[in-house]
Amino acid sequence: MPKTSAGILLHRLGPTGREVLLGHMGGPFWARKDDGAWSLPKGEHGPDEDPLAVAHREFAEELGSPVPATDLVPLGQHRASGKVLTIWAAEGDLDAAACTSNTFELEWPPRSGRVQEFPEIDRAAWFGLDEARAKLVKGQLPFLDRLHALLEQAHPTG
Repeated sequence: MPKTSAGILLHRLGPTGREVLLGHMGGPFWARKDDGAWSLPKGEHGPDEDPLAVAHREFAEELGSPVPATDLVPLGQHRASGKVLTIWAAEGDLDAAACTSNTFELEWPPRSGRVQEFPEIDRAAWFGLDEARAKLVKGQLPFLDRLHALLEQAHPTG
């Protein structure tokens, strides 16, 4: 059975158009990477956990704030890197610079016997949809497409 994760794609209307909030993955592997090193706030859950409750919990843990919205729209599921991701979209605003993440422990450098603590998300930022396509890990890109389609459906440009 594949691992499952749930998360929330927060979006807002920014000064230059629609923006999404992404978190840069923490830890030494991602430290010097930028494009393809950002993620939606999300986390793994077990078969007996409610994915929406997990999405709310993970958002708060990874960004240090509850989801600043009450209306969440399902963006569905997508299988990526051996996981099934379930994501909801929410329109809201959050101060990305004020985000603080929970941490994880990792032996670093490898085989050194030294365990260090790293943030799951080392920073958060708002990106326009085009720039977000370059920043986001590839397996999560379908959710940007689904958000774009949802927004187009709600507010067609014609």
